[in-house]
Amino acid sequence: AGSFQEAGVIQQAYSLNFPLHTVPASCAPCPAWSAFSVSSPAIVLETVKQAGAGAEDRPDAVVVRLYEAHGSTVTAWLQTSLPVKEAMLCDLLERPAAQGRLPLEQQGLKLSFTPFHVLSVLLVLSR
Repeated sequence: AGSFQEAGVIQQAYSLNFPLHTVPASCAPCPAWSAFSVSSPAIVLETVKQAGAGAEDRPDAVVVRLYEAHGSTVTAWLQTSLPVKEAMLCDLLERPAAQGRLPLEQQGLKLSFTPFHVLSVLLVLSR
């Protein structure tokens, strides 16, 4: 019912095309844990990967790619439980963007999106 945004079509499509798989565990139940969360249903966290490629792998960094899926202008918070010491916008080749570093705030990283905009964020982790 309602618009595709209200009906959660994008989330349902991801659930259909990329279903969760359960794996039996032999240890006691683990507490719930999430590496990332996004404050807006209009923002899809599409990719999480190690930064760099080939000989330039950065074991101390990850890249996350997000996009705005509802055709709206929105500000959203990206939160992570990873130990991030530095965050910056980067291009698709993972080079830091001219905008420089993103401030690390208690709510996470504040990201601004225009309709269907893709953002890549380089997160340098503490050891």
